[in-house]
Amino acid sequence: MTNIGECSADSLTALLPHMAGKKVLVVGDLCLDEYVIGRAQRLSREAPVPILEFERREHKPGAAANPALNIASLGSAAVVVGAIGDDDYGRTLCRSLEEMGIDTSGVIVDRSRPTTVKMRVLAEVSLRYPQQIIRVDRQERRPLAPRIKQKLIDYLRASIPHVDAVLLSDYKGGVVEQQAAAAILQIAATHGKVLTVDSQGDLYKFKGFTVVKCNRDEAQAVLRKQLVTDDDFSRGGRRLQRALSAGAVLITRGSDGMTLVDGEGESLHIPAANRSEVFDVTGAGDTVIAALTLALVAGGSFAQAALLSSHAAGLVVRRLGNATTTPAELERAIRSHPIAPR
Repeated sequence: MTNIGECSADSLTALLPHMAGKKVLVVGDLCLDEYVIGRAQRLSREAPVPILEFERREHKPGAAANPALNIASLGSAAVVVGAIGDDDYGRTLCRSLEEMGIDTSGVIVDRSRPTTVKMRVLAEVSLRYPQQIIRVDRQERRPLAPRIKQKLIDYLRASIPHVDAVLLSDYKGGVVEQQAAAAILQIAATHGKVLTVDSQGDLYKFKGFTVVKCNRDEAQAVLRKQLVTDDDFSRGGRRLQRALSAGAVLITRGSDGMTLVDGEGESLHIPAANRSEVFDVTGAGDTVIAALTLALVAGGSFAQAALLSSHAAGLVVRRLGNATTTPAELERAIRSHPIAPR
């Protein structure tokens, strides 16, 4: 799969300039992350919970919007394709994306469902960042209405020939279902596009993709087997790769890094680039799939793409909420803290 030279800091940083100037279509379940932040005052007399004095409210694009933001931060163009409700949350989400340079021409308003909102209540204390107390989600999981689904597929059919890659972000919100995945695969394969997916759902929808990414729990659920050791991940990854006929399968393992299995059945275990300065893992998987997709488009191997994505994830987990990184930050991280795959 790889060799020492291919994994060197020089070889990885040489890819960074080529990851810029690309165009990626990001298809998936969009949401708006809402942060309600207050300062902890005392415990409530009504229940064993802290009372917060409200300080501020913030909104950030989340779910499938986050890979798009990471792509833009790494110097490329992102076009978001998905659905929102006809509500203030949806308008806030699109406005935020457009202010950050993201093309929202593929976002369709579906009046039959609300915009997905994930509200986090955070308490400001003496630590560096506010601490999350509770999260409340408002999410519609039923499939899109046939009319909305057809609009999305028509948009994809017209757009895929003009991009460098297609990235699917499946948060089980009804956008990335079987019919859409099959249509995207057919169009992308016809035009020779890199096709990646980060899935929290049924992996078998994504047979034939360039890379299928999932986390440990999702892989275990599909395989119906616990994955503990490197050998477990290698064998499990091979089973998934064969079943999916994917170019490669990437299983993220939290603080244990990630395991990559390619089409030859070879496996590579990549340690986490950062295990000691982890504040918030929200959106780290989005950063992984965005960096990996751009690295492949830039001509990198599966191994190089996975290594770059590990470094990118190691940077964003140091920050609160959905975060992004830049080529300059990535280069510094690669050179100052190299990681050795095994």
